[in-house]
Amino acid sequence: MPNRLPLICPIKDRLRPADVSGQIPLHTLQHKQALGLKLHRRNSTKEQLRTLRLIKQLPRAIIIGVRKGGTRALLEMLSLHPAVVKASQEVHFFDNDKNYACGVDWYLKKMPFSFPHQISIEKSPAYFITEEVPERIFKMNPSIKLLLIVREPTTRTVSDYTQVLEGKEHKNKTYNKFEELVIDNNTCEVNTKYKAVRTSIYTKYLEHWLKFFPTEQFHIVDGDRLITDPLPELKLVEQFLNLPSRISQYNLYFNATRGFFCLRFNFMFSKCLAGSKGRIHPDVNPSIKEKLQRFFHPFNQKFYQITGRTFNWP
Repeated sequence: MPNRLPLICPIKDRLRPADVSGQIPLHTLQHKQALGLKLHRRNSTKEQLRTLRLIKQLPRAIIIGVRKGGTRALLEMLSLHPAVVKASQEVHFFDNDKNYACGVDWYLKKMPFSFPHQISIEKSPAYFITEEVPERIFKMNPSIKLLLIVREPTTRTVSDYTQVLEGKEHKNKTYNKFEELVIDNNTCEVNTKYKAVRTSIYTKYLEHWLKFFPTEQFHIVDGDRLITDPLPELKLVEQFLNLPSRISQYNLYFNATRGFFCLRFNFMFSKCLAGSKGRIHPDVNPSIKEKLQRFFHPFNQKFYQITGRTFNWP
């Protein structure tokens, strides 16, 4: 049983409701965090950082995937909350053997500076599909909160293909058409050897994670809804993380030019996701799309059953 695994870094204080009573105003938090990062880059002394009460903490919640499900959007939107700080880059600690061999101290150094009452969150989509990751995370903290954001599987598969296609085109390399990759030429059935297809079979990976963590430690985020109506999804995550309700409609505004929601931190600072987000998908043969939807359907039904959350997927 997983509870017999030795902990490499026991966490005594589990994810308690973040203490934001009498918290510092958000704009002051942002200023101090920016100042703390600047001091860190200048090899500042521990005394200088201690003056700001800034520390580094292991994450008490991780966005484990799924690739092209909306992990970056979710992380950026959660950072609107004054009790949440995010790692700016994908750390790839648990899925990269070389990084993992560096130890948990290396991982901690990759975390952002934060105030003691805040929680750190990182995201690395490859975690969800990498076999060694659940056990490694369990050894660090068996009661960690796990966020999994998913999209309708066929849409996610096309999005995955689109990102790879764009990368090939930038390098002036050719790439097969989507239909040629998702269908096995010999059997005329869905090609499960194609990684983009396998990644969309969410139950295949979730069942492995459930060998280490109970369903109560997972929260499933609707990536499609996060695009069209993000606030309800963010409120659910706030509840899951035991955070007080702080993110409001004021923090989210629709940018008609970009076609998705952008973030408003305060009256002085707002940001949109990188231009690479929201790529236009290639046209897919309708019969191929229907074939994929039929293929994913039984896996989707099992996913609903396991997670207790139902989506309006074909």
